[in-house]
Amino acid sequence: MTQTARKTLTSSDGTPASRFAFGCMQFGGRADEVQSAQMYAACRTAGINHFDTAWIYTGGRSEQILARLIRTERDKLLIATKAGYTGGAGAANLRAQLDGSRRRLGLEMVDVFYLHRFDPETDLRETMDCFASLKDEGAIRYAALSNFAAWQVMAAQMAGLASGIAVDILQPMYSLVKRQAEVEILPMCADQGITAAPYSPLGGGLLTGKYATGGSGRITEDEGYRTRYGQAFMHETAQALAALAAERGTDPSTLAVAWAAAHPSRPVPIISARTVQQLQPSLAALDFKLDADLYQAIAALSPRPAPATDRLEEQD
Repeated sequence: MTQTARKTLTSSDGTPASRFAFGCMQFGGRADEVQSAQMYAACRTAGINHFDTAWIYTGGRSEQILARLIRTERDKLLIATKAGYTGGAGAANLRAQLDGSRRRLGLEMVDVFYLHRFDPETDLRETMDCFASLKDEGAIRYAALSNFAAWQVMAAQMAGLASGIAVDILQPMYSLVKRQAEVEILPMCADQGITAAPYSPLGGGLLTGKYATGGSGRITEDEGYRTRYGQAFMHETAQALAALAAERGTDPSTLAVAWAAAHPSRPVPIISARTVQQLQPSLAALDFKLDADLYQAIAALSPRPAPATDRLEEQD
């Protein structure tokens, strides 16, 4: 199969996007302004220039805090935000929410604009036409989708043909305990030249190993996360990863993030934390040397999802 060359993502001044992104979901919530500034500074020191937020995170405070942090170096950065988690994927809603985000971020133009989730009630042609118009107007630079199945992305690709626009970035969930993206999403991104920017490479904090030692966090405090990461194999995988990390003299978070980044489709993991201390092991994955043997050893700790075929009995 001939693959489409992946677009090189850059900031507005042409600076290449970093290998990892930082997710600002905690800004203004679990991370106060001082903690947020410390994490931002640590990311910049590590070379990260891609920052991801959404107006729905902490009621807009995440965008407002990020605005203050990026003010002096905005053109070197790739700033992403989202719309359509509420109100649908129609053009009027996307424009209204983008306008609100631009005000909070203090930006005329947002680099990456995501439709936050699939909306079965809106024709994707309207959504993609809206992306095309926003690009033409200079309001956004890259069109992006989040939480879409592979078939939904391909439907968007087809819907964008008339207005000459394609999906630049896709944000799926992907980690050692959430591997479904390996079946169709990541191969599709490679084939279509779409950058995959997966979130939750630490499995909601499960792969840090803290829950096995009685720690607390979103999985113990949030019913949605408890359900998402409630299967027994996930906790067994986290324990096995922690043991492997101890053998290698590193942190399980470092292994988890490095493993997610090493998929052949070259994804850009979105790392996050509540404090700079929590963030450091994920940042360490930027320089961690993950050879093929260790990659396979980590992969073997969790079930590999079945291929997307109805002829499993004929697979090697």
